[in-house]
Amino acid sequence: MKLSVKLDYACRALARMAVRLPSGELSRIEELAELEAIPANYLVQILGELRNGGLIESRRGKQGGYLLARQPEDISLREVISLVQGDVFGSVANAAGASGEAVANTWKTLQDCFESKAAELTVKDLMPASPEEMYYI
Repeated sequence: MKLSVKLDYACRALARMAVRLPSGELSRIEELAELEAIPANYLVQILGELRNGGLIESRRGKQGGYLLARQPEDISLREVISLVQGDVFGSVANAAGASGEAVANTWKTLQDCFESKAAELTVKDLMPASPEEMYYI
């Protein structure tokens, strides 16, 4: 099992949008890319997938940008993982051979544990614990 960089970037973008949700402030691509250290061209693709999957919304225009479609606590990491990466485990094991069935069952148990925990965790859990940095003039 390997979680992708794409998934990491998607989670960082969602976490940033979650921080801004209470204020209603929209996130722009350039700003998200800079704040979260994500290549802007790649971020455009990721945001398109998140939008098509119903996790975020986009607003057009000069003051446009992106925002979460739901509250952070209502978006599970399982939903994010499924949308961005698909099946994390895939068909890992083959039940052939003397140990095959036991190994396959063990992988299935591990997959069930992973999916269960991912369903419990939400975008809210990705949000930074400390408040945003303060900028002084």
